[in-house]
Amino acid sequence: DLRRMEEKPSTSIKPYLDKLTLGVTRILETSPGVAEVTFVEKEPAERHTIISWEQKNSCVLPEDLKNFYLMTDGFQMTWSVKTDDTPMPLGSMVINSVSKLCRLGGSSMYTLPNAPTLADLEDDTDEEGSEDKPEKPHFDSRSLIFELDPCNGNGKVCLVYKHTKPVVSPDTEIWFLDRALYWHFLTKTFTAYYRLLITHLGLPQWQYAFTSYGVSPQAKVRQQDPACQYFKQIWTRNHLSSF
Repeated sequence: DLRRMEEKPSTSIKPYLDKLTLGVTRILETSPGVAEVTFVEKEPAERHTIISWEQKNSCVLPEDLKNFYLMTDGFQMTWSVKTDDTPMPLGSMVINSVSKLCRLGGSSMYTLPNAPTLADLEDDTDEEGSEDKPEKPHFDSRSLIFELDPCNGNGKVCLVYKHTKPVVSPDTEIWFLDRALYWHFLTKTFTAYYRLLITHLGLPQWQYAFTSYGVSPQAKVRQQDPACQYFKQIWTRNHLSSF
């Protein structure tokens, strides 16, 4: 049962749906136990919106992310499983729209009075990167950091420009900022991250699989519930087969 919700009733991107989701909608629709798959259709971003964003933030969007936005201004897809005939939300795949691609670092993450900004929490003792361990992003002016996915409050997936002096380098990486404000490298490009997002089916806290401490026990319990076991069958049967 695939439900499509359109933010605007004009030009539909339905012909691109299968390509956009790398076939995962078909996988989910045909999997036993899936109660509902919802895809929110979004209009393509307008070029002037992207140019305005680049001018405002003094940096150029990577070409693959720019092309993505020119096809769809963000991405939102959720799916549920059946538990006692009641749909239970499980998977959530989100890419922020251009307007929500907001910078982190300058403002407080908290609403408390006099709360520290992220830049205040910068640790100068962070070790520099090496060949097998890339240098971590900085909350201060050394890096530009933008939120791609709020991860349902379980952290943030970020687009990171790590070289800003004397001008911002167009080279970007995708990093995961966990709830304890530690950084974890994910991918070199947006395209590679998008494939990760789709192949992990947006399962709760899947980004923590790329940290040293892994997915939380609570998320594991949720994924190991008998009603959710089918996702393992999906994964085994379709793992990267579409790519």
